[in-house]
Amino acid sequence: MFSIGEISQQTGVSTQTIRYYERIALLPEPCRANNGYRVYDETDTERLQFVNRARQLDFALDDIAEILAFRERNEAPCSVVMDMMAQQINEIDKRIADLIRLREELAQLHRIGLTMPEDIEMKHCVCHLIKTGIQNEERANE
Repeated sequence: MFSIGEISQQTGVSTQTIRYYERIALLPEPCRANNGYRVYDETDTERLQFVNRARQLDFALDDIAEILAFRERNEAPCSVVMDMMAQQINEIDKRIADLIRLREELAQLHRIGLTMPEDIEMKHCVCHLIKTGIQNEERANE
């Protein structure tokens, strides 16, 4: 049996997060010791490690709850998890594409800024560069 501090150390999940997972039912209500402190067993530790790993893979808490519900019904969640992973991959690809576009725009504005004469006050050119980038984007969208 483990205290909340011990299970926190074992899993790397903060005690606040553990309590939150209990409130939203990702973790079952733990047993209590005579002093009222939470007491966890190995099953709780394994479940918390699973939830933590799923969060590291950026699964939403609702998706994790759905996966755990399959487990509790002794059903294999594999096809559902595969669908979730495919959706997750698509979302990551979209974020990567957005970040690449953002990086390219910032790099272009930076290159333009490097070509500006040194006598321009930097407090004005930074705003000018950002505004120029916004105006160029508006023209591109017309």
